[in-house]
Amino acid sequence: MIDLLSAEIAEITGGRLTSTASADQLIRGVDTDSRSCETGWLFVAKPGESSDGHHFIGSAMSRGAVLALAEHETHAEDGSVHPAIIVPDAVIAMGHLAAAIVARLKASNSLRVIGITGSAGKTTTKDLLASLLSQLGPTVAPVGSYNGEVGVPLTVFRATSETKYLVVEMGATGVGHIAYLTEMVKPEVGVVLGVGSAHAGEFGGIANIAKAKGEMVESLSPDGLAVLNLDDNLVSAMSSRTNAVVRNFGVQRTNDATAVGVWAQGLEVNAEGHPEFTLVFADHSSHRITSGLIGRHHVTNILAAATVAEYLGVPPAIIAATLQGLGPASRWRMERFERADGVSIINDAYNANPDSMRAALRTLAELGLPDATGKTRRTWAVLGEMLELGDESRHEHDLLGRVAVRMNIKKLLVIGRGAKLAYNSAVLEGSWGDEAYYAEDIEDATQILTENLLPGDIVLFKSSNGSGLRHLGDAIAGINSGVTTAEGGSAL
Repeated sequence: MIDLLSAEIAEITGGRLTSTASADQLIRGVDTDSRSCETGWLFVAKPGESSDGHHFIGSAMSRGAVLALAEHETHAEDGSVHPAIIVPDAVIAMGHLAAAIVARLKASNSLRVIGITGSAGKTTTKDLLASLLSQLGPTVAPVGSYNGEVGVPLTVFRATSETKYLVVEMGATGVGHIAYLTEMVKPEVGVVLGVGSAHAGEFGGIANIAKAKGEMVESLSPDGLAVLNLDDNLVSAMSSRTNAVVRNFGVQRTNDATAVGVWAQGLEVNAEGHPEFTLVFADHSSHRITSGLIGRHHVTNILAAATVAEYLGVPPAIIAATLQGLGPASRWRMERFERADGVSIINDAYNANPDSMRAALRTLAELGLPDATGKTRRTWAVLGEMLELGDESRHEHDLLGRVAVRMNIKKLLVIGRGAKLAYNSAVLEGSWGDEAYYAEDIEDATQILTENLLPGDIVLFKSSNGSGLRHLGDAIAGINSGVTTAEGGSAL
């Protein structure tokens, strides 16, 4: 973070310094997690769904924090008031502070900001893009899936006076959320990956999801760049909603001379599930690559990152060399682990919606096909609930079980009452006997897997974040899950 004085932060946020706070206190970092605070940092005491940050101000200061951003005064054990800036809303104040930092970095260091949104693939795309832009200069991108009104400021606070590129992941749970985030960081480049049916219940339908995602390109100035997925009709239609220059990407290239971007040709998926294809760039050069990611659906993310990187000046040959073999950088995104007994674990249980579920199942089905020697592997789909689908939840879970059977997934394990319709529909679709299992909870699911997994099995774990299957996947793989996040839940 760039150094700021406490008086500057108070002015930016419109807050009031408590009597115990020094106006010339130098602040070197900001966090909302008291456990992560270091010497000279500002602790943001934001209210949460399960706990109130105000209760942890003392803990933050014991770790080195010298100031709090709070909504009311709090006291130390000796009765003294904690040094703080008092504001009406700590989260909004974070946004004001982030906006001021971005403005200063743009003015002093010509910082370039890239915003990424979409119903799926945001985190993978920002990880890929961060690797590419690092070839040009110091780059900051979100940790994990920091993509909301708290996560975006936390990403900004990691930027320094040396940062040249700031990649910002933007999620939303309603119309207006992307507009709020773009107003905060004012991206020069805006990427829209896709419009899916995730969170349709919260948004009030797919049309509103498209409306919300389009706020990204509406925010761009005429000298900015909108990067749009031409394979998604709802995304490609957003070209009419922006004054910026448009570059497209996709697997199905059109003959439209205005459709300039990066394209995939000759797409195949190898026996390990890795996409192999030729990148065709705007300058008409081409490079064959094999991705380290698992699943053909990741081609969209690769193309988006490559399109932005080429526009910002990374040579196509460097882009291809960087992407060659590059795998996931964030946890629980088609992460693959090999157990000593030959069982393969694919943990993709950070987020889930109907589109990403089908993509993951398609990848699992492909991995179970006969290899060059004719050998097949038994496939397991361990599925939990897809949350926040609203009125579509029953229909989508019913369809999920049927899709798993039609894709010839050999074993299905559905966990939790919210997802049970997927088990019921799989049975109705023809999964009999031990082909389909239902578990009430993680404990029951663990027992089923422990008793039934065999060497050579491939096991996919997929659910929404709140269903917790990512930790089951880690446990079955034999690894530790110890990861904390700044924001509960997930945003589309």
